[in-house]
Amino acid sequence: MPSKQIIQNEADIEESLNRICDRLLQRHPLLKEMVLVGIRSGGVYLAQRLKEKIFQKTGVDLPAGIIDITLYRDDWTRLTQTPEVKKADIHFSIEDKNVLLVDDVLFTGRTIRAAIDALLDLGRPRRVELAILIDRGHRELPIHADYVGKVLETSRQDSINVELKEMTGVDQVVIEHGKYPNT
Repeated sequence: MPSKQIIQNEADIEESLNRICDRLLQRHPLLKEMVLVGIRSGGVYLAQRLKEKIFQKTGVDLPAGIIDITLYRDDWTRLTQTPEVKKADIHFSIEDKNVLLVDDVLFTGRTIRAAIDALLDLGRPRRVELAILIDRGHRELPIHADYVGKVLETSRQDSINVELKEMTGVDQVVIEHGKYPNT
């Protein structure tokens, strides 16, 4: 029987985002040619929060967009026969830009691979970096995050749910132990 546990609350998430923002600004103090792209859905809200933090700290208003990876997933036919595709909402060129790709959880790496494929259909960025709120391990592809809020030791049977105010009315990260048997 699965058990749930809150592993990050609102203050923890805020601290993680501040840490990611500070590391980004250390690495890119001028934010030259930097753009933010959030992966639908949790990554979108985290990218917007990072955009606001960067603006508060630097006065630089970075372009931010949204990418939907539904048709780029290698498992979309297993999920549903009629996927709900929402278009990318990127109203700026990513050509020769430093793209910060933002998502909530990094697990196998397949979502990030799909997001990179989707980005490359829009142009050729100079560099793509990855910011993740939670890195839970268990990579199937050679993908790592450049900026990580928190690293969690999990089993493959666990589920990590990032709940954000914009979606659920509360900021918290919940682990459900044993949700996925035999994976």
